[in-house]
Amino acid sequence: MQSRAGILNSPPVILVSAVLLDLDGTLVDTAPDMAAALNQLLAEENKAPMAYQEIRPHVSQGAAGLLGLAWAQQSNEDRFEALKQRFLEIYARLNGRESVFFDGFAEILDWLDTSGIPWGIVTNKPAWLTEPLIRHLCIDQRTGCLVCGDTLAQRKPHAAPLLHAASLLNAEPQDCVYVGDASRDMEAAKSANMAGIAATYGYIPGGTDPYAWPATATINKPGELIGLIGLK
Repeated sequence: MQSRAGILNSPPVILVSAVLLDLDGTLVDTAPDMAAALNQLLAEENKAPMAYQEIRPHVSQGAAGLLGLAWAQQSNEDRFEALKQRFLEIYARLNGRESVFFDGFAEILDWLDTSGIPWGIVTNKPAWLTEPLIRHLCIDQRTGCLVCGDTLAQRKPHAAPLLHAASLLNAEPQDCVYVGDASRDMEAAKSANMAGIAATYGYIPGGTDPYAWPATATINKPGELIGLIGLK
């Protein structure tokens, strides 16, 4: 049966000079740690815990998105900011404890390295949380570049982080591909004149159709990247 990602085992359809990857929900499954941090905060606030499967689809929205999920009626900005800071304190202690590569992505990184395809990470996660995580996963010395949510003044869906990453890898934007699990990722890729690959296995809320995003292609699991990209 043909996958919506395209015909597998066919010649690469996207020839690239570099691959850029989103972090949470694309490269690394951080949902267990994020969910644990949210439920610890809920316990501190004498609120009932939330089911992991309810939390997971919203992880790519970061701290603000998760708190919006748990405190949907919170209107006091100062109170919300205090909750956000406490959530980040808790998450910082849990960061990396249960987070792992999505199944097959360790092999994808090996394949990129052996194929001579430079790769980097572009995430909206701040550097103070991203850097410890990638050190824990032992890829801090492997990634060709790291652009975090506070590296520049702009964040995704702005094109600037992706363009900056391309320049760090000495690649032209049109010769790069960006893989992500959110509409903002595909919007950023399109604005940066890059091919965008939507990771449908990531953190996608119910009712969202990733096939409607402005993506060049979609993948249902990391291994399908090998059937979609090759060195230009």
